[in-house]
Amino acid sequence: GAHNPGFAKPSEGAHNPGFAKPSEGAHNPGFAKPSEGAHNPGFGATDLASAPMEFSEVVRRRRMVRNTTDDPVDPDAVERILAAALRSPSAGFTQGQDLVVITDPETRRNIAELAGEAEYVAAGFDPWISRAPVHVVVCTSKAAYLARYAADDKGGPDGPMATEDGWPVPYWWVDAGGVLMLLLLAAVDEGLAAGFLGVHSIPGLRELLGVPDDVEPIGIVTVGHPAPDRRSRSLDRGRRTDQVHRDRW
Repeated sequence: GAHNPGFAKPSEGAHNPGFAKPSEGAHNPGFAKPSEGAHNPGFGATDLASAPMEFSEVVRRRRMVRNTTDDPVDPDAVERILAAALRSPSAGFTQGQDLVVITDPETRRNIAELAGEAEYVAAGFDPWISRAPVHVVVCTSKAAYLARYAADDKGGPDGPMATEDGWPVPYWWVDAGGVLMLLLLAAVDEGLAAGFLGVHSIPGLRELLGVPDDVEPIGIVTVGHPAPDRRSRSLDRGRRTDQVHRDRW
């Protein structure tokens, strides 16, 4: 499980823009604008509930879904999703990510209020945040990485990576992205839908959930049974076809 920023096997790590169709998978860290997105009545539970799926199928089906039913999610499925997310690699096997799982209806409503869901609904959208039966807040800790790389096997307290200045890439953010992606994929693998709302759209989330000062929440993943939602107009941009560079840029 350790993060290896070096060579990867031929089957690992290459970006394959062919997995997803042009209409799938755009990352939107906030609510869509009222002008974005036609209502998509075709995205129902039967579109996802076909487990077991091949990995390529899970990747192809993954997209940000901004509406779910309010039906409860099987707790065992939630536990499998969480376990899969925490299999993500981390630099030095720091395991510097934490997950806050919210199923309490009142807390979910409070998060929705912080996110401005009333305005979102008034613009004609669904009450995505409050309706989703499971919220998972992905958190990361820079302090955990600095402490790990101050250990004797990683250079000691005077080593080059014992301070933030010694990190050319802040892997606490990179590794949080890995956890986030596995959460999204694992939800699809369970026949469920997931969406993401960035923390910048949820002021006061840290205080509401009691997240420690040295831990940074990056946002929430909503998990639930899929319901018809609006397709983001951002997807009209299509997928780039020039992102892979062979042997050199």
